[in-house]
Amino acid sequence: MQIAIENPAQPDVIQLIDDLDAYQKPLYPPEAHYGIDIAALSAANVLFAVARDEASSAIGCAAIVIEPEYGELKRMYVRTENRGQGIAGKLLAFLEDEATARGCAIFRLETGVSQPEALSFYARSGYARRERFGRYPDDPLSVFMQKDAGRRR
Repeated sequence: MQIAIENPAQPDVIQLIDDLDAYQKPLYPPEAHYGIDIAALSAANVLFAVARDEASSAIGCAAIVIEPEYGELKRMYVRTENRGQGIAGKLLAFLEDEATARGCAIFRLETGVSQPEALSFYARSGYARRERFGRYPDDPLSVFMQKDAGRRR
């Protein structure tokens, strides 16, 4: 497996994002869906990483949007058939390292209450619950988490 910073506007990566949306959208009402689109993922302040298998197929992706005060993890997804292989942890570590190298000292994320696997994964990865941040509304379906860059796995 290889992980690299890539352009999200590639057909196999767009399919990953579509698969993520197909998974998440039935879990929450439309007003509680806070994913960002391919155009936003292509912005200059976004690090977008793709995990590829030996055949160069995209099997996972994640992004960190670097804001002045923190980096926000967005669009983390690993194909169902590739789960349980440590890919999510490697993607997350790769992005955290890349963002830290660019001066990011705090990582934040928003995920949903209906995603216990994600909540457990982030907690195991050193993220702790916190109050809402940024422009997110006060939404009972959201869980906000944070990790300091110095607190490595």
